[in-house]
Amino acid sequence: MSQIVQPTPKPLLDLVNSPADLRGLPESELGTFTAELRQELIESVSVTGGHLGAGLGVVELTIALHWVFDTPKDKLIWDVGHQAYPHKILTGRRDKMRTLRQPGGLSGFTKRSESEYDPFGAGHSSTSISAGLGMAVARDLKGESNNVIAVIGDGAMSAGMAYEAMNNAGARDERLIVILNDNDMSIAPPTGALSAYLARMTSSGTYLYVRDIAKQLAKRLPKTWERRAARVEEYTRHLWQGGAWFEELGFYYIGPIDGHDYSQLLPVLKNVRDAKQGPILVHVVTRKGKGYGPAEESDDKYHGVAKFNVVTGAQVKAKANAPSYTTVFGQSLIEEARDDEKIVAITAAMPGGTGVDLFGEVFPERTFDVGIAEQHAVTFAAGLACEGIKPFCAIYSTFLQRAYDQVVHDVAIQKLPVRFPIDRAGLVGADGATHAGAFDIAYLGCLPNFVVMAAADEAELKHMVATAAHYDEGPIAFRYPRGEGVGVDLPERGRPLEIGKGRIVREGTSVALLSFGTRLSECLKAADELATYGLSATVADARFAKPLDKELVTQLARNHEVLVTVEEGSVGGFASYVLQHLAETGALDHGLKVRPMVLPDKYLDHGKPEAMYEAAGLGAGGIVATVFAALGREADATLIGGDRA
Repeated sequence: MSQIVQPTPKPLLDLVNSPADLRGLPESELGTFTAELRQELIESVSVTGGHLGAGLGVVELTIALHWVFDTPKDKLIWDVGHQAYPHKILTGRRDKMRTLRQPGGLSGFTKRSESEYDPFGAGHSSTSISAGLGMAVARDLKGESNNVIAVIGDGAMSAGMAYEAMNNAGARDERLIVILNDNDMSIAPPTGALSAYLARMTSSGTYLYVRDIAKQLAKRLPKTWERRAARVEEYTRHLWQGGAWFEELGFYYIGPIDGHDYSQLLPVLKNVRDAKQGPILVHVVTRKGKGYGPAEESDDKYHGVAKFNVVTGAQVKAKANAPSYTTVFGQSLIEEARDDEKIVAITAAMPGGTGVDLFGEVFPERTFDVGIAEQHAVTFAAGLACEGIKPFCAIYSTFLQRAYDQVVHDVAIQKLPVRFPIDRAGLVGADGATHAGAFDIAYLGCLPNFVVMAAADEAELKHMVATAAHYDEGPIAFRYPRGEGVGVDLPERGRPLEIGKGRIVREGTSVALLSFGTRLSECLKAADELATYGLSATVADARFAKPLDKELVTQLARNHEVLVTVEEGSVGGFASYVLQHLAETGALDHGLKVRPMVLPDKYLDHGKPEAMYEAAGLGAGGIVATVFAALGREADATLIGGDRA
């Protein structure tokens, strides 16, 4: 008698192509589905790299939210987007996950144009509650009834914008659900069965109804008794649970609950979904890197990862040919600080990303991480500068945008000597448009009293750190890109540069290439290429956009037929200062052909940085093509008058 072979059951993940499919699963199968989703996340990110730890920590929460709520009708907003990879897999994008952060592939963040399940794009932190409140108000204005849920991490709650939104939401009383994903236990840990029981009870309709009646009754009492009654109700509950701060802002606080336990998550989310009151904050505690040993053991190193071996967790990183600009900055600042005890370093929750962590290892008492609070970081630095301290406020170009009013009002107008090391200048690769440092030249250069520099290579960066350390006449900024340097020999110590003076790197006769920043190496390649066509090119490094080296610009304009400026920034930056000077001096009236080369006037999606620069026309080939276009020729030897040398 032959044995009947039972077919292998199909993985649950293969049956779920949308949240509607997920909602068809019984609760008893969610545990199995969770394990499959977590494994899928690990395997897909191992191929592409990306943000892993945060996503692993919210697998259960993601499943619970889509299982309980009717997405996409109910709007689910993920703050920042680092933790949204499980959400992408559940919302019809599983087959594209291995294109994550690749050219033409999925974004590493939520993106409105990518899916109807992404109601709000992200990339920068602490925006979800504001956006959610806007959607909730719009819902009520339109007479609709859907839920709006904002998921925000405890780190993002360090930004003032989150509290501005909560203050507004609490005053307006719209029905809004905020999920506080506490993956660092930085607010309060769960307190076991009693905490879970209280969370379920206080999220129930009965509790909310009784509590509302109590508040209405208190309002009918004399004012002094009303206040006493409200305080008794409020602080009795918080004696057990915490959350008084959120209640003071007008939110019903529920939690903390275990974000990996469906027996807690599902009943609480159902109660919150069905509640008529609002706004409500649910405090969920999760573990970053949950379910993957290497990520649990080193959650900081697995926040953002390169490609990695799933079995060992070892990340595959290309061998560096030169130190990174970030490392050169950190080490150079240490060198300056050894001789100057007034130097301090400030970061806004990015010590490793900015190199401030290196400084902090040597000078912990002179290192300040203010959290995701760029506005505060800048004004904090301004206060230090008022008292004679030399603050280096190290913030990515894209994040410094968040503090622009403080840069203008608190630093530039008062002419305070705050130093701004601007990391991630230019295109940043896989993080895409939300993190590109495209605008800082334009938005800083237009401010009176500012000095704006750009390092052409890692040696120049050392000199600019020294320049900033010795400059006390006002604010000064120096920009440099993500990634490794070009491999030049580094001086033992940086030397202060003369303010507003560039340099000639190579002498030529017919074409001038004036670079601002690390496109200098591409300009040198372009000069070599032009030489094969019989065109002699001068290559210059501007060093300063402001104050502009007008003498250098005038010299280049007078002695060359074509002047091309090249920068890793938007229109309105370095080239605009060059053109302004040439127009004012009449240099454009004598047949000079000027061509500014900037980033295209559009937001560029993710890709390999060098490929992105080539596509933007800022590689050597694009520079050569620009020169020939200015001359009215094509890059062909027959038009030069002979064979290529």
